[in-house]
Amino acid sequence: MKRHYYRLCVLFVALAVLAVMPVACGGDDETTTTAGPATTAGPATTAGPTTSASPTTQASTDTTLGGKDKIVIGAARPISGILSVYEESALGPIYKMWAEEVNAEGGIHVAEYGKKLPVEMKVYDDQSDLDMCMTLLEKLMVEDKVDFVLSPASTAFVFAAANVANNHGYLLIAGEAGAKSIEKLLPDFPMFFGLLSYSDHYDMPALFEIYQEVGVKTVAMIYVEDLHGLEYSEVVRAEAEKAGIELVYDEQVPMGTADFAPILRKIQATNADSLLACCYPDQNFPMVGQMIQLGYSPKMLVLGPGGTFGVFPAAMGGEGGLEQGHAVVEGVCGYGVWSKNSSPALGELHDKLLARVGSEGNMNYYGYAYFVAALDMLKQAIEKAGTLDNAKVAEVLKTEHFETVLGDTWFDGQLLAKECYAGQIGQWQNGVIEVIDVGEKRTASPIYPKPPWPGQ
Repeated sequence: MKRHYYRLCVLFVALAVLAVMPVACGGDDETTTTAGPATTAGPATTAGPTTSASPTTQASTDTTLGGKDKIVIGAARPISGILSVYEESALGPIYKMWAEEVNAEGGIHVAEYGKKLPVEMKVYDDQSDLDMCMTLLEKLMVEDKVDFVLSPASTAFVFAAANVANNHGYLLIAGEAGAKSIEKLLPDFPMFFGLLSYSDHYDMPALFEIYQEVGVKTVAMIYVEDLHGLEYSEVVRAEAEKAGIELVYDEQVPMGTADFAPILRKIQATNADSLLACCYPDQNFPMVGQMIQLGYSPKMLVLGPGGTFGVFPAAMGGEGGLEQGHAVVEGVCGYGVWSKNSSPALGELHDKLLARVGSEGNMNYYGYAYFVAALDMLKQAIEKAGTLDNAKVAEVLKTEHFETVLGDTWFDGQLLAKECYAGQIGQWQNGVIEVIDVGEKRTASPIYPKPPWPGQ
């Protein structure tokens, strides 16, 4: 049984990652959402960007009244490569869906041009490569002269993109970065806006509040050897000390680590109440499979990005499918979340997305709501500014409130105000992610201890 779970875990992670990759990723350099409501991917090519529309765009410097026919929004995204699991969280379905909905309403009204302008998404595949991402981002700004750019995926990419965007005078709303070092960027990058909560801004303090509430006394932590892991580990140590919770295991793991069995045996020997893994899906998923194989089930398991992805229970289900997968992950926690039970608006968002992606196994409760909010704020800021001038739109973002899927939404300085988050710590309960934060954002009480793995 244990070996069966582990083999299936590895197999289904691979299949799930492939399943969520957009169809256009088979060698495409670019996909384009055309100016109409439908989306069209260009044919596979290595010769350069392809579009089914007319030549991409006029320069964003065209200020003749009525002289512009669309708003081109560019992005360099991991359509292929190790980060491609994130892509279904954003480009497909979020960015495409948003463009379709905006265009169905006639576009975004820009007073400068005296009309509504439809949106075209111009997206390049960065292949999960940082250097390529920055090259493509610069291409979008310098050669393609897109009107706005969207955030790349992953914290390290966003940090690099902030500098590139700043150098070219582009606004950047970072939907997919949660590093506390972002705050240090703000004085130098006045058009940079952070959307996801970072480690000491909200999510780790929220987790330790929950730890105290349920009676967690000891925590084992592993963290990936990159900016995400290093920053989170630093904050976890500080929060543990403040909460009087003992950190009984603290180890860094290199990127790409696949065999966690030796580490898990050491952690199991500590009898820690909670295991906190500040790692990515390509590590978290196999690690859980190995935990099952070893028969190790802590009272509370908290996973970094991936723990609240629908692909997680899908990967764990094996031959039993998503229903079995939900039984496996029951009680497992993740951070940076939202829940369909948080509000009617988020319930409606869930239903729309589910209809689009076809299965709960393709849903993501990590960033969906925040990506949608970022796009809604961008649209409204353009309309309030009456221009496509990035600097003027950025000033509106700094000072105005916006009505989004999160409700009344605004930036506190250049970071999303804490009041706007739908929650931070989520837990799988009966096949649904529930927010278990202490306080009014809670949608369900935490399950503690976590149930043992099925069959154990």
